[in-house]
Amino acid sequence: MEVTAVATQGRYGSHDWVSAYMLLYSDTGRVWKQYRHEDIVGRLVGNMNSDSVVHHKLSHSIRTRFLRFVPLGWNPSGRVGLRVEVYGCAYNDTRVRSSSGRTVVTLGSLLDDQHWHSVLIERFNKQVNFTLDRQTQHFRTKGDGDSLEVDYEGNVTFSCSEPQLVAATFLSSSSSFLSLPAPLPTLEGLSVRLQFRTWNPDGLLLSSQLASDYEPRYLLLQISSGRLRLTHQTSSLKTSEVSTGQRVNDGLWHMVSLSSRGLQIALTLDNEPASTIQLEHYLEPRDNYYFGGCPVAHNDSSCMNPTMAFQGCVRLILINNQPMDLMLIQQGIMGRWNQLQFDMCGIQDRYDMQCGVRKVSESIVSVCSKSPTCDVDIKFPLQSIYEASCESYRLVGSTSGYFSIDPDGSGPLGPIQVYCNMTENKVWTVIDHNGTGQVRVRGSTPERIYSSRFDYGASPEQLGALVAESQYCQQRLTYRCRRSRLFNTWDGVPLSWWLDRSGERKTYWGGFLPGVQQCACSLEENCVDMNFFCNCDADRDSWENDTGILSYKADLPVSGIAIGDTNRLGSEALYSVGPLECSGDKSLWNAASFYEETSYLHFPAFHIEFSFDISFYFKTGAPSGVFLENLGLRDFIRVELSSPSAVTFSFDAGDGPAVLSVKSPVPLNDRQWHWVRAERNVKEASLQVDQLPLRFLQAPADAHLRLQLNSQLFVGGTASRQRGFLGCVRALSVNGITLDLDERAKMSPGVTPGCPGHCSSSAGFCHNRGRCVEKSSGYTCDCTHSAYGGPSCKEEVSVSFERGSSVTYTFQEPFSFMQNRTAQASSASSAYPKAREHMALSFLTTQTPAMLLTANTFTQQYLAVILAHNGSLQIWYRLHKERSPSVFSPVSTSLADGLIHRLRLHREGQDVYVQVDEDNKKYTLSYDAEFNSMRSLTLGKVTGSDALDEEVAQAGSRGFIGCFSSVQYNHVAPLKAALLNRGSSLVSIRGNLLESNCGALADLSTSKSRLDHGEEVGKDNKAHEDDTQRDSAVIGGAFYYLNLLYGTICKSR
Repeated sequence: MEVTAVATQGRYGSHDWVSAYMLLYSDTGRVWKQYRHEDIVGRLVGNMNSDSVVHHKLSHSIRTRFLRFVPLGWNPSGRVGLRVEVYGCAYNDTRVRSSSGRTVVTLGSLLDDQHWHSVLIERFNKQVNFTLDRQTQHFRTKGDGDSLEVDYEGNVTFSCSEPQLVAATFLSSSSSFLSLPAPLPTLEGLSVRLQFRTWNPDGLLLSSQLASDYEPRYLLLQISSGRLRLTHQTSSLKTSEVSTGQRVNDGLWHMVSLSSRGLQIALTLDNEPASTIQLEHYLEPRDNYYFGGCPVAHNDSSCMNPTMAFQGCVRLILINNQPMDLMLIQQGIMGRWNQLQFDMCGIQDRYDMQCGVRKVSESIVSVCSKSPTCDVDIKFPLQSIYEASCESYRLVGSTSGYFSIDPDGSGPLGPIQVYCNMTENKVWTVIDHNGTGQVRVRGSTPERIYSSRFDYGASPEQLGALVAESQYCQQRLTYRCRRSRLFNTWDGVPLSWWLDRSGERKTYWGGFLPGVQQCACSLEENCVDMNFFCNCDADRDSWENDTGILSYKADLPVSGIAIGDTNRLGSEALYSVGPLECSGDKSLWNAASFYEETSYLHFPAFHIEFSFDISFYFKTGAPSGVFLENLGLRDFIRVELSSPSAVTFSFDAGDGPAVLSVKSPVPLNDRQWHWVRAERNVKEASLQVDQLPLRFLQAPADAHLRLQLNSQLFVGGTASRQRGFLGCVRALSVNGITLDLDERAKMSPGVTPGCPGHCSSSAGFCHNRGRCVEKSSGYTCDCTHSAYGGPSCKEEVSVSFERGSSVTYTFQEPFSFMQNRTAQASSASSAYPKAREHMALSFLTTQTPAMLLTANTFTQQYLAVILAHNGSLQIWYRLHKERSPSVFSPVSTSLADGLIHRLRLHREGQDVYVQVDEDNKKYTLSYDAEFNSMRSLTLGKVTGSDALDEEVAQAGSRGFIGCFSSVQYNHVAPLKAALLNRGSSLVSIRGNLLESNCGALADLSTSKSRLDHGEEVGKDNKAHEDDTQRDSAVIGGAFYYLNLLYGTICKSR
């Protein structure tokens, strides 16, 4: 077209505009010319805001097929944002020339655009209509006659065969290959041509053994360090090679051609000049051409691969100018292949920003673009299969272990393997490196400095994302020295330092503030010599210490350390750098509460034209409301609670509204947290709510790809201030970027930062009588009255008993009963409801008879659980000392079989409900009575058993040898009390106890959860079948010796 003027405007509703730009034009899209105003000025003035329009009338019109706007300056507080309008008219070169009776008509221009054009010629006498596409030129011919006399009459036919763009994907970097027979040589010589695309910097494209009477000769074409290399190997010691191209592993299609003429072979890449190799002999392939790699089980020498196999896509293979039909290869009619996928290019891909799609490194699907502005494939990210943090794993009920976390979700970074240490009150993310041990340094000088680098198994970008998403991070740097200084030099140049995450030198040491060459003792004013800022700078012969905690997040983790003053007599240093430890998740509890239907938060528009994914949590009591909305002139996206039990995701990319809805069998406005994830790309859209089935919607074959949105993103409401959301939204993420709802809510009416009432929505995560406790960001579980521990009160508390061991929990001191029995009885009656108790325990033993548990009162009542001589379980109730006890045997088979068994007992009046493992039974006592004035509860051996019946007393004297786990009697957890309340007057311990993990070994759900999320979990905690002896029991894993105080560590065999 002929361009006469251009106009620019900033991005709608944003702070993005271009203040200056350069205008380029081209007929081919490859070679560009710069437009210059009055042939001097090439810089055009742009916009000062996002709304006004700036026109530029060109001093001379330009005829072009392509225009390029190159930003030279933009708003420093925003990004590049540009709306463009081009003024002009269609350009056609129409000329009619006549000379000596001939008439020549020229019509159209730029017809070499790879598009079909129609030509029509109509003549009546001397009147001629010449039509090209839709433009017609009328003219009159010269001459005297009206007829057209030609020497030959016939049909004019022609055909235009276009190559079929059928691609093949080489899937494996080790075993993919395609073998095609080498045709007989032609007079023109050997030629091979193909197109390829890949992201790998190395890979074999072609290998062919050449005919030779002597030592094997090969022709190799490979990608090496991003360049294309052709190698002609004439012997094991003699090779000739040439290289061409730069970064051919850029994911774009490249054309490569090999052709030999005479004693020369040429390598051509795209439109670059050819590179040649001079030959000593004519090239003649021997048997086959191998593309991409060599067969794994190939025993002869017909294929050579000095590098890895090619991983990527190949199409348009021509051998001696004959196209190879890949579909015939797929059908097995010609050639051989392995680990190939035909008729598609399905490489996992990265993508640049030119077509509006985010650049990602893995988990990407490739879809062919139909967009006129983008001539390569469009890709979109898959959902991350990992949680974003250890805090997220805790919320789904996981316990401590190794996990893979993905801090940026569906963003460009891959997952990191970490150890999640889920303590009672805090979750720590721990990342080890390859040098956490103590290192001794001697003999280093400022000129010959000692240095060490640390590998965390993750890139600096991954570590940076983890640290940025954490609320707090720390790393312990231990440094001890003897005659080894840190900073004490005459010119102030440091002698030692450490490196931050990006490799920059840092000269502040643990415990001090960034930017100052000092140590913690200077801040605390307790250095051994106050003339110096570090203990080591005193340069003493004695060992000094400058250990501290590094907690400035921008510098963590430590990537290396350098020490330069240990070469003097008696000079040395000891250092160790601990693992990176982070806690808290800034995104997970980043929330906002919406109190008015007209309120909303707004954020700058995202670049989500071709693909996006949105995820968040919500809780509400309202029946409906819009979670978020983004509008264009006609296009839009919207996610809303459309009814109390349905979430709807709707959008319009120019084909009319598309709607996805997920209906829940239970109400979603139950004031509990629910999770939503909506995704749209050029291939499909999807919506998921909680763990309900994922809903998909395929895009039509001729659908519009680009989603044109020009407004800001509204959260919690709409631009029309109608149908707003009432409730809480947290952890809102768009394309892997978490929006700061908390900060934005501080400036918006009708919205407050945070979300109150975490426990009302998360009580289900505190198990086994654990109590939910509110925190400013989230909640914690109080497991004080639970027999379990851990962040969610789900971790088994287990103890192994040896011969003669026992734990006794005293409900009330004896002297209190003697002094005021009436007051005690009244207190007991209020503390324990009449005729009701609940008991639960797990046990493992091979001993019979055995005493599991006995609870007694001051009035000689008792409850006893024993194993009889035959190993059967017996439950004894003596509620009145003058009457016979009630005895129940829920299981007649032996439970002294060395396996974990779980017992639950619940009594309501005369009804006793007993569950042993999966077996449930109900019994009825002969009479109803409550336990008056509880005295004590004992696990294991019982002494002073005068009030017990003979069989119970005999089992009590034998005690218990084995393992107890998660023992609970009403509100008392005696095992936890024994382990946590050492020295308490309420708990007495006899004999040796070993803290065990026998209960966890039987918890299959916990084991399965760990194996699902961590590859290394279980390597150090494998379940072993241990030999159980009569005098001791060592039950799986690592035990900690306990005899009032924890002592020797015993390890299982």
